[in-house]
Amino acid sequence: FHDEEVQNNYFLWVPDDFYVVLGNSNKPRQNLVEKHIFADDVTVYKRPSGGETVILTPRTLVISIKVTLEKFSNPSAHFRYFNKKIMDALAALGVEDLHYRGISDVSIGDKKILGSSIYRRRKVLFYHAVLNVSEAIDTIARYIKHPTKEPDYREGRSHHEFVTSLHAEGYKLSMNQIRMTLKEVLKQIDQEELTTLSD
Repeated sequence: FHDEEVQNNYFLWVPDDFYVVLGNSNKPRQNLVEKHIFADDVTVYKRPSGGETVILTPRTLVISIKVTLEKFSNPSAHFRYFNKKIMDALAALGVEDLHYRGISDVSIGDKKILGSSIYRRRKVLFYHAVLNVSEAIDTIARYIKHPTKEPDYREGRSHHEFVTSLHAEGYKLSMNQIRMTLKEVLKQIDQEELTTLSD
């Protein structure tokens, strides 16, 4: 956690353990494979933002961004803005075939590598995303059931058919490589440009 990151209103971090985080509308019985959660003593949290359940592990990178906005009337535009920044960073690292999918996902081809969510309170917008750097899809399938809601592009596919990681796609990037490149891109967040997205 560096002063530079605080000053620029973003925070990039790698979880120290396995955590499952339910979306605001999710329920443990509907969304979790509870027998595995209990057997492995996995910590479960619930966040105030929407979206589906995610898993945080030491092989994922969490990207958090906080901005102040007078108005917030176009969440789709803000998702696109922040996800495009992340896609730009990954493209600079050589990742190809990146796409913005569904409401707030980033994919390689038709497989998801990042999901994101937005929480707003008063004039503060908090964007957060999880990038799968190298976590095995078996881990996701062990703890999280097929979601009750899914983006159109998922088309009913299982976790193994739908989700991937950078390493699984052949991009053996280190956490530090990704983090340093993201820092350079996130420094370029333009408050004025963000404000115009809600006009």
